[in-house]
Amino acid sequence: MIIEVVAKNPDLRLIQKIIKILDNDGLIVIPTDTIYAFAVSINSKKALEKLAKIKDVNLKKANFSLICEDLKNVSLYTKPIDKKIFRMMKSSLPGPFTFILKANNSVSKIFQTNKKEVGIRVPDHYFVKTLICEIGHPILCSSVNDEDKIIQYTTDPKTIFERHENEVDAVIDCGYGKNVASTVVDCTKEEPIIIRQGAGKI
Repeated sequence: MIIEVVAKNPDLRLIQKIIKILDNDGLIVIPTDTIYAFAVSINSKKALEKLAKIKDVNLKKANFSLICEDLKNVSLYTKPIDKKIFRMMKSSLPGPFTFILKANNSVSKIFQTNKKEVGIRVPDHYFVKTLICEIGHPILCSSVNDEDKIIQYTTDPKTIFERHENEVDAVIDCGYGKNVASTVVDCTKEEPIIIRQGAGKI
């Protein structure tokens, strides 16, 4: 199904409907401040397996990111963050960045494997912030890549629905997305390294 949501003023009844889908092992597509992304609850192994299947990856080796409401609860999923790294994250988020940090045991439990790193996203998108706030915990996400090798990302949620209608439980339509992914910063070494330049500038 397609669920149309006003990005800057989402109807809380629709938010609750989306949360119910996630709580029932659902795989959905959501907008972010960059590109559309597949998303599942961190509490659903079945949904995680669906996400791994649609991305054609081994779940134990998958590099899915946690979308968080803000930085307050990030420490629940990561090892202690260096002060310099935290300041950089604080000045960049919310925004179009994925920060790769050293994961703690909570992430290993989610993936049921010894996961050493995890990507952290705090998108500058009111719908996403509201969804995470209402559900009460982060969700896992991975970008929706286009099958067309020329155009890497699909911006039209209706096109995404047509292509994945039989694989996802809902596509959240907040209008056209962007076609530039987040900037990925590896913060697991002594100095942060940009491993993918995207929409975010540091």
